[in-house]
Amino acid sequence: MKKTIVVLMMSTALAFAAASAASAQEKVARIGVLNDQSGLYADVTGPGSTLAAQMAIEDSGLVAKGWKLDVLVGDHLHKPDVGVGIVRQWFDRDKVDVIVDVPTSSVGLAVNNVVKEKNGVYLNSGSGTSDLSNAQCSPNTIHWAYDTYQLANGTGSAMVKSGGDTWFFLSADYAFGTALERDTTNAVTAKGGKIIGSVRHPLNTSDFSSFLLQAQASKAKVIGLANAGGDTINAIKQASEFGIVKGGQKLAGLLMFITDIHALGLPVANGLNFTETFYWDLNDNTRAFSKRFQARMKNKAMPTTVQAGVYSSLLHYFKVLDAMGGNSRDGVKIVEKMKATPTDDIIFGKGTIQPNGRKLHPAYLFEVKKPEESKGPWDYYKLIATIPADQAFTPLDKSACPLLKM
Repeated sequence: MKKTIVVLMMSTALAFAAASAASAQEKVARIGVLNDQSGLYADVTGPGSTLAAQMAIEDSGLVAKGWKLDVLVGDHLHKPDVGVGIVRQWFDRDKVDVIVDVPTSSVGLAVNNVVKEKNGVYLNSGSGTSDLSNAQCSPNTIHWAYDTYQLANGTGSAMVKSGGDTWFFLSADYAFGTALERDTTNAVTAKGGKIIGSVRHPLNTSDFSSFLLQAQASKAKVIGLANAGGDTINAIKQASEFGIVKGGQKLAGLLMFITDIHALGLPVANGLNFTETFYWDLNDNTRAFSKRFQARMKNKAMPTTVQAGVYSSLLHYFKVLDAMGGNSRDGVKIVEKMKATPTDDIIFGKGTIQPNGRKLHPAYLFEVKKPEESKGPWDYYKLIATIPADQAFTPLDKSACPLLKM
């Protein structure tokens, strides 16, 4: 069967004329935004991540310093072979320097290997699997916005403490769902909870009835949704139709985004508990960025955690490139410098990057507001607890990253 590869190109006002310019010692950088542009995760990543990359270029101030910056956009269609094909083409033909975003963990892990082979820079804010900074860590990769360890320990631990001590998982059948179920199982059992069972569903399925009936029949107090985007939305909607929550069971949205809540609506979503590392209404800085972002989005959506991660990671990358004088195209050296440089931006505030490539910043346990509690559009979250950066992600002494042994 013939492969389908979808690649788009978008440029800043001062985009350079030819890829050959990169061979000269000019101040040039090419950014590849690889994600889902029109499918299951398009609202979470998609065009919003492209906009976030463009805003990072503008806010970096590098164009005024004579830098030539270019953005390429690819749609991986949730297929690892398609994602790998796009990335190889970008490195070999288009002289791309850095890959950003990349949702769908199976694609994210495959791209991780190619970027290492090509000695590029990989700033992943779209994939959830914690393996990117653990067993499959790379000297060329930084995992930026969130991961399954953080999601599991934030939501899983909190729900066990509040009485949700028996669980049944409804998990997406690919790398992300497997990792999220694994990490949440560890968090739940560590707090004294018990896993009763689990079932896996295909990616981008429309009918969750048989899976939800199994979860309902288990009598577990908590049904953990180890999926994302449209799958999570459909599962929650159908669970509401089956009266699962009214019957006494709780739903744990282990990965939720602001666009998911918007699609569900507060009458359906209210009371959901989940963990995120970004919310547009956290503080003055996040509000200012988010309103600028929203004004430029065709659908007027607020930014998701993933899109905020694209902006934040690129700002740090640009800061390091500028400090290095634009003379290095060695991905390992650039990532080493990024790890050695403290992070500080309007999205996540001050932070650090661990030697295994895990970016550290606080995480937040939220609850979705009741309709009568919301003050207006996109006012959806109540802050329940703040998880400090040093507690939110995998501790180094528990990391399986081979880099830590070197």
